[in-house]
Amino acid sequence: MATLEKIRSKGVLLVAVVGLALLAFIVGDFLNSGSSYFNQSREIVAEIAGEDINIKDYQAAIDQMTEVYKIETGKSDLGEDIMSQLRSSVWETMVNEKILNAEAKKIGLSVSADELSDRLIGKNIHPLITQRRAFAGQDGQFSHTMLVQFLNSLEETPANDEMKQQIAKAKSYWMFWEKTVKTSILQEKYNTLIAKAITANSLDAKMSYDSRKTSVDVAYVVQPYFTMPDSLVTVSNSDIKDRYNKEKEQFKQDENCSMNYVVFDIKPLPEDFKEAETWMNKLSDEFKTTDDVVGLVNSNSDVMYDGKNYSEKTVPFNLKAFAFGGKAGDIMGPVFENNTYTMTRIMESGIMESDSVKLRHILLLPKDEAKADSLVKAINAGANFAELAKKYSAVQQTAANGGEIGWLQSDVQGLDKELMATALSKKVNDVFTIKNAQGVQIMQLTDKTPARRKVKLAILERKVVPSSKTYSKIYNDAKQFAAELTADKFDSKAKEKGYIVRPASDILKTADKVADIPQSRQIVRWAFTNDKGDVSDVFDCGTEFVVATTTEINEKGYRSIEKVSDQLKAEIIRDKKAELIIKNMNEKLSKTPSLESLAASMNDSVKVANGVNFGAYQFGAAGFEPAVIGKSVALELNKVSAPIKGNAGVYVVRTSNKQENPQPYDAKMEIMQLNSRMSYSLPYAIVEDMKDKAEIVDNRMNFY
Repeated sequence: MATLEKIRSKGVLLVAVVGLALLAFIVGDFLNSGSSYFNQSREIVAEIAGEDINIKDYQAAIDQMTEVYKIETGKSDLGEDIMSQLRSSVWETMVNEKILNAEAKKIGLSVSADELSDRLIGKNIHPLITQRRAFAGQDGQFSHTMLVQFLNSLEETPANDEMKQQIAKAKSYWMFWEKTVKTSILQEKYNTLIAKAITANSLDAKMSYDSRKTSVDVAYVVQPYFTMPDSLVTVSNSDIKDRYNKEKEQFKQDENCSMNYVVFDIKPLPEDFKEAETWMNKLSDEFKTTDDVVGLVNSNSDVMYDGKNYSEKTVPFNLKAFAFGGKAGDIMGPVFENNTYTMTRIMESGIMESDSVKLRHILLLPKDEAKADSLVKAINAGANFAELAKKYSAVQQTAANGGEIGWLQSDVQGLDKELMATALSKKVNDVFTIKNAQGVQIMQLTDKTPARRKVKLAILERKVVPSSKTYSKIYNDAKQFAAELTADKFDSKAKEKGYIVRPASDILKTADKVADIPQSRQIVRWAFTNDKGDVSDVFDCGTEFVVATTTEINEKGYRSIEKVSDQLKAEIIRDKKAELIIKNMNEKLSKTPSLESLAASMNDSVKVANGVNFGAYQFGAAGFEPAVIGKSVALELNKVSAPIKGNAGVYVVRTSNKQENPQPYDAKMEIMQLNSRMSYSLPYAIVEDMKDKAEIVDNRMNFY
């Protein structure tokens, strides 16, 4: 009972404790169960037309685009600039695709499997497929056979990990173009649908015809605005404010920033050049006398010895005269050019060799290697190589074509050196074997280009680059500059030290770099995660160090009146000058209402614009002046006009030589021409309009 009484007396306290414990349990359970939700939200790189884009999907698209680019260009090492362009391209593609799919879904527009198949491998293959080098035949033109062989190769069972990776890359390549073609077809359908709705009618046609029907020659006098000093007019703050409110919609902006920055170029100092020269001179004697030239080059040169035979077309231009004017053992250098010291030794001269060979092959996997000798004997005895390739070769895409590989150039990077060296040494119709990790290849040389003169060179290069001491010195200079700075001292400190301050304005949050600074996306990210007036640490941008300070951080919305006041002021000054010029011209015309006398009073001459009509875009040599064109064509012949306010100045005109277009009105033809003109701009306008209306949340800055 005593215990029960104690519990009762502490009842309120116990309720509170239990309540807190229960709350902690509930909250804890929520946080644990919701952790996956929070993690997922942190992985959202964008929201496009109501659809979340996960960073993994976005990165996968970038990886796919990167592989496609490598295949299309043949490049394997991509710099930061290329990667930045690829990321931007993936973003634009993804935005367009998501928005298009959302709009197409609303109206029930789609691409059927049969449609897609026809445009991929049928009778109506899309240009995006026919333009791919991967599906080109020996003549460089699209080959349906090559396409089918490529697709068949995707279904092969890989013999090893390397082949598995190659097939995976090939599948990714094909899926990219399949998806791109599908999106392109859908876009074409959508554009066609909109184009049918947005079409010229008979009223448009008649207006277009009438705008060209009457043409006149126009004599004119113009006083440009720049001939009047700005000091003759005054612009008040209220004038600027009124103009800003009137034109505010023109000044919409996305989130952006501006900054000032100083660049410290990472370049060799004089001591680096001296050190490289001394090093090269010390190596010179050994280069001239050593029997192990290859070892010396590979141990010391920036460029490894490639053992390649150079023709007059492929030899470096600055070495051509030496290479083909000397003999084996001759030495050139050291010479200094383009910040590089070079020594060259002729290893072999008088070589006569082809540039290209044509080959066919049979690939035997390791389990079938024992068949190689008997197949070679059979071929040498006259067996049909093509039939044997179809029966035994493990590479289906070439086997189906009799084992044909086609022409291979000796100087193309990535080709098997042993294969090329052996092939170049053989005669036409010779059969030989090459063994590698994939198995045994039975090769036959079926043709080769005529032999040409070649030479083998050993080239030892040393490019003068900043040493570690130089790198440290330049970095320390930048670090010291950054350490001494506050925003208000940025310009003065830079001037004191002789550094150039460079401005960068209107940098968007999604910008890949600042101005032309390489690898400077990091600076953009820093700017948008700091405040106006902050000074950065030193950024390492590869070839230069950068120290920056933010001068503006602008939110999404409208540019401030302060930002556009100069532009508005210039517009107002022009308008007020026009008023003064018009008043002055009217006074002169009231005394002598002649174009020639007006020109004389202005110390100018009468100019002429011929064939002016409502459809014209240019007013003679004066350029784009729609108001002047409109009033000129409507003016009574041989009558001097009142002053006309134009874009570049104030005009007074007189028309003559009125001409009527003899071509009869053809409504059908006019509509066709108007629609044709519209077809060029409409697809772009459709995409931009969809983007404007779509809800797009861009979180890329959180990841890149």
